[in-house]
Amino acid sequence: MPTSTTDRTPARRAPVGAPVILDGAPEADGTTRRRVLELVAGEGPVTAGELADRLGLTSAAVRRHLACLEEDGTIAVHDAGPSSGRRGRPARRYVVSARGQSDLAGGYSELAAQVMRYLRETGGTDAVARFAADRYDAVVARYAPRLTATDPQERAAQLADLLSADGYAASVRPVSGPLLPTVQLCQGHCPVQHVAEEFTELCEAEARAFSELLGTHVQRLATIAGGAHACVTNVPVVTPQNLPTPAHRTRGTQEGTR
Repeated sequence: MPTSTTDRTPARRAPVGAPVILDGAPEADGTTRRRVLELVAGEGPVTAGELADRLGLTSAAVRRHLACLEEDGTIAVHDAGPSSGRRGRPARRYVVSARGQSDLAGGYSELAAQVMRYLRETGGTDAVARFAADRYDAVVARYAPRLTATDPQERAAQLADLLSADGYAASVRPVSGPLLPTVQLCQGHCPVQHVAEEFTELCEAEARAFSELLGTHVQRLATIAGGAHACVTNVPVVTPQNLPTPAHRTRGTQEGTR
């Protein structure tokens, strides 16, 4: 049976965050829906129209997939807080739910949690902290040679690319009007979410690794393990050239505090 040309995805799957170019090969609904879920994780809060542009599909086709994902509880409509006062109905923006994070993570989270509990029972909380530190020391050793940029914002973007390649659906987003020039490193997916919910040492060690890799003090604003739709880390991008004067210091909205 012929497949509608409005619902086609590429034969070769692009990584999260990469533009999608259609090559005419039909693909099953389940695979397309998985791609929609991955993009919501990487770019959420995101609208159906934005997803349609990325996937090369019609908005109607994307809304069909979004409706199915929302019905089975893997995505949710993002609550952006009070209305901005603009007239008209705002577009629905979607984020991945806790169940969606589980689907993206695969079936090994409970086994990993059991191993961590055994480590805590036999070695105590210090053993858990040492494991978390060793785990992210290995990440630092692997990432550091590949972070070649000297500009702080470019270096953060390189780190986001490395994290995305490891399944974290990461991106760097500017913060408008901060006290100091800042970007936010956002991770739309956390492969160890359910373990980190119980063992916060993993999140703490990850933040220390980011600070070491970026050469600056970072501030973790939100985590998926803590119930947010993304892990959000504030990264100052201060250089002598972009230090603001007191007259230009204004407070802006941050992704992790909405």
